Amino acid sequence: MSRPNSLPDGPAADARAGLPESDTAAFDRLASAVLSSPSAPLGPLLRAQLPGTTGVRWLRHEGLAPTARPTALTSAQWRSLFDCWARTSRAPRPGAPANGRGSRPSTHGHAPGAAAIPRWGQ
Repeated sequence: MSRPNSLPDGPAADARAGLPESDTAAFDRLASAVLSSPSAPLGPLLRAQLPGTTGVRWLRHEGLAPTARPTALTSAQWRSLFDCWARTSRAPRPGAPANGRGSRPSTHGHAPGAAAIPRWGQ
């Protein structure tokens, strides 16, 4: 069962309408996070949604200032933002291994192959 479109009419809703049904839930998550503070600048909002400097690079690519507001995004920019977010999203995808390596997670609390430093005499 799919959710009804919770986005207000506008560029974000137009961009969502052009997506396949399988991507609409993910787009809704991104749009609700970005539009939760419509008067906040995009720079900090994207820093919370995209890893590293990806948000800054996306803003530069789209010709937007970090102080631009989410309400200033066009439909094409929403679609571009979603595509960028989907490529860099850290959310697990169906069929992908949970830890990204295809093996069991470490059982001793360290990275695979690593071990704690022994503390002799303490």
